[in-house]
Amino acid sequence: MLKNMSKKQTEKNLEIIRHSASHVLALAILEMFPETKFAIGPAIENGFYYDFDLPRTLIPEDLIILEEKMRAIIKANYQFERAEILIDKALQDFEKLGQRYKIELIQDLAKNGNEKVSVYKSGPFVDLCSGPHLDSTGEIPADGFKLTKISGAYWRGDEKNKMLQRIYGVAFNDKKELKNYLSMLEEAEKRNHIKLGKELKLFSTHAEGPGFPFFHPKGMIVWNELINYWKEEHTKEAYQEISTPIILNRTLWEKSGHWEHYKENMYFTKIDEIDYAIKPMNCPGGILVYKSDLHSYKELPLKLAEIGLVHRHELSGTLNGLFRVRMFHQDDAHIYCMENQIKQEIKKLINLIDRMYKKFGLSYHLELSTRPKNSTGTDKMWETAENALKEALQEIKVDYKINPEDGAFYGPKIDFHIKDAIGRTWQCGTIQVDFAMPERFELSYIGEDGKEHRPVMLHRVIYGAMERFMGILIEHYAGAFPVWLSPVQAIILPVSEKFNSYAQKIFSQLLENNIRVEISDESESLGKRIRRAEKQKIPYMLVVGEKEEKEKKITIRYRGEKEQKTMQVNKFMEKIIVEIKERS
Repeated sequence: MLKNMSKKQTEKNLEIIRHSASHVLALAILEMFPETKFAIGPAIENGFYYDFDLPRTLIPEDLIILEEKMRAIIKANYQFERAEILIDKALQDFEKLGQRYKIELIQDLAKNGNEKVSVYKSGPFVDLCSGPHLDSTGEIPADGFKLTKISGAYWRGDEKNKMLQRIYGVAFNDKKELKNYLSMLEEAEKRNHIKLGKELKLFSTHAEGPGFPFFHPKGMIVWNELINYWKEEHTKEAYQEISTPIILNRTLWEKSGHWEHYKENMYFTKIDEIDYAIKPMNCPGGILVYKSDLHSYKELPLKLAEIGLVHRHELSGTLNGLFRVRMFHQDDAHIYCMENQIKQEIKKLINLIDRMYKKFGLSYHLELSTRPKNSTGTDKMWETAENALKEALQEIKVDYKINPEDGAFYGPKIDFHIKDAIGRTWQCGTIQVDFAMPERFELSYIGEDGKEHRPVMLHRVIYGAMERFMGILIEHYAGAFPVWLSPVQAIILPVSEKFNSYAQKIFSQLLENNIRVEISDESESLGKRIRRAEKQKIPYMLVVGEKEEKEKKITIRYRGEKEQKTMQVNKFMEKIIVEIKERS
């Protein structure tokens, strides 16, 4: 059946399989713990989860028992029976079952004006659910799913609420797909950026600041190298760097629309009894920079860039290392241009992003999102912008996927989905065309005709959130950064204390040439020190002993390789300096 499906249909079918599997898990839990209170159980990327209020704490062995029960339920081939019932009836039914979390959800639906709710029954289990589901449990591939872990989750993601127990699972079309995914998951665990961040002394997180990462000296080296590279590439493209405050008056956020549409994700303060907000985005501040001067058509396109610190409130249960934080730096740039410049600027942006991603060995695919139903701007504006994006993509000859009606309300966009070393995709870069902000803020430039005209605003990020991009790179490289990004680029290993002075001489030479170098002259065996350097993912290990000192050479061992090579110190310096300069 799946062979005749398009990729989109296959993905949709998998989503239904995963959602149905979450209900089968809930039924298995009901059999194991009849007094369970059920919360929610959605399909998620690659699988599903369900949150339970249980009479005891689950242990890993419970997952094995639950999987067996789930396979028995699949074999029993229970029908997924859907019914629509009145809100009052639903409240009565779930009150009889003692399901307080479902009651709370139904009450919320009632407040929102719903008169009926949808429920699904499979065997003895009834759930409040909008669906869709498979026809029966027997359609779930019995060898295509696995329960993966147990974790805590606050009800509704709010730490003021009760902590529930969440069971995660993955589900695929067949055993082979599942096996491939589990292999990738195993590799991903080895590359976990939180684990590597601690081992490599890059960053840490602390209970005193959940969602606010702390970068250590070695992490700041990687950070600064990423920024230096970013600045170099942007200088080549005639960007001008700006910096805007992180706290700005409420009136600005009201004008931008954030106060109305984004308030629950923002942090606030009062200064002299006046309301201020900590910026969740850089755009409004950048617009004030544009507005602070008069502009001519001769200046356009004007490119203003900022690696700005932003804060967005995230529920504590969603925080995840550098991937999901409350404070991050966004590499925003805003290009103010005329309508007839959109296409050319989009082409330049795609080339810039392509060049930068290739430096990290990251491939990507593009998605073009078009006008949504609720949008601002005229039909002509949207047509001009969408055509410019499409033509730019076609002229550059890159493949892209269209997401109909998935653009921002203020304009269409192109998203870059990068692929890492183990095949996972991450949405990072974005190019957005914006008609709304120039209107809201009454932006203008003086045209060739001497009259005021409204510019078009292009928003774009490349790294996206710097913290998240760094987390992606840690996992992409498994901590083994290329030489130019490595916190320590070389480590000198004297075979004994006798050669410490020669090691120190080489250390000084390398340091003078801006090479990040350390000496490991502890009294431990050379083998132990090499293993420690390997664990620290240092690219070059430079061994020095009697022979090396006599010949004024070093023996080089590259990270992950057993082969050794002896060469003159100057030759090595020339080699590593080229690698650093070229960022190879």
